[in-house]
Amino acid sequence: MNMILNTDSYKYSHFAQYPPETAAISAYIESRPGGRHDHVLFFGLQMFLKEYLTRRISMQDVDDADELVTAHGLPFNREGWELLVNRHGGSFPLLIEALPEGSIAPVGTPLVQIRNTDPDFFWLPTFIETALLRAVWYPATVATVSHYVRRIITTALERSCDDYGDVLPFRLHDFGARGATSLEQAGIGGVAHLVSFMGTDTVSGLVYARRYYGEEMAGFSIPAAEHSTMTAWGEEREAEAYGNMIEAFGGEGKMVAVVSDSYDLYRAVSEIWGKELRSKVEQMGGTLVVRPDSGDPQVVPVDTVDMLGSIFGHSVNNKGYKVLNPAVRVIQGDGVTPETIRIILDRLMERGWSAENIAFGMGAGLLQKVNRDTLRFAMKANARQDTSGKWTGIHKDPKTDPGKASKPFRQAVICENGDFAAVPLKDLGDRENLMQPVWEDGQLLKDWKFSEIRERAAKGA
Repeated sequence: MNMILNTDSYKYSHFAQYPPETAAISAYIESRPGGRHDHVLFFGLQMFLKEYLTRRISMQDVDDADELVTAHGLPFNREGWELLVNRHGGSFPLLIEALPEGSIAPVGTPLVQIRNTDPDFFWLPTFIETALLRAVWYPATVATVSHYVRRIITTALERSCDDYGDVLPFRLHDFGARGATSLEQAGIGGVAHLVSFMGTDTVSGLVYARRYYGEEMAGFSIPAAEHSTMTAWGEEREAEAYGNMIEAFGGEGKMVAVVSDSYDLYRAVSEIWGKELRSKVEQMGGTLVVRPDSGDPQVVPVDTVDMLGSIFGHSVNNKGYKVLNPAVRVIQGDGVTPETIRIILDRLMERGWSAENIAFGMGAGLLQKVNRDTLRFAMKANARQDTSGKWTGIHKDPKTDPGKASKPFRQAVICENGDFAAVPLKDLGDRENLMQPVWEDGQLLKDWKFSEIRERAAKGA
């Protein structure tokens, strides 16, 4: 992993483009207003710092980059990179500040700020923009989407469930691993989801939580069927396939999920689960989770809850909503988005059912159907220091798109009226700056634990 090559082509010529008296450049990352959400859950920087930025540049890296970049048709700052190896042992002379991971901040709040610590490397903070911005926007966006869904589900549970403390963490399950572009994306997105929930089938998310945040076990799953294991029995033996799931994985306090739409979901629920296997389900001592996996996602799962209720019965909780027999529940894992989750929960409650009767599995909508513009992430230079030590604010303010205006001067973040707010560092006064140094000159200064991040995110809700 050669960090010299972890950038955009045009960055290689930027070392010669700054004013000659430049001694330092400061830049910051924010989610600009105008995106899909008005708050962002900041998460993921620590993975990049541990995996990439702590790696030292070697002279072999310099040689390899020189050969590739020169052949690519661009100037190569060999003198600068050799100086980094010889003076700093290959470590990046940079200071990175950030909000504590798990913080939920209004869009427009600086999340990360970077500057060089050696005046000969004024070109370095913006050189790593590509890698640093990518390291922040993706996990923060997934974490924000997941947290947004948590708020939707929480609202429904507060309205319709007596005690949802143990229910909420498992209402949204990550089904996104196979839709991710790579193992690394699945790991980064998978662990971002786990900030707000504890249900996942993305194993790499568990690995990343353990590797980068010291969490021994961040999420859980249950035995579950897929279409291949059900259709392998043939349609005529569908009931045997379902019965085998109960026999193999059922038991006192256990849960087992069975996809039930291989042929005819409504027949499977009414005839197989409702008649042939009803006694097995009721006697197994655990919970069968029926998974409808096709049809209109706004209709079919609600119908499934209705059918299971008419077969297995229900109780009525203190808030007046129906709760299925503990032997059965439903999980919807097809066509799931934040919008469909809201619609499904509303329709359930309109029919008198508590939101606790259903869970959701979200795949592409969680890990893949996001991009940098979902939350309008950007990294922009905000200050320049000259050789006399004076800092000057710099910014962009395009008249053709005022929404892209950036913040001048080095930034601080304060708590104001119970929320985060940005102020120029020069105007901070005696107020506390919530931006904390997390990395300096090759050293990790903060090592956030996953439990801390989860607690912070829960408080920020």
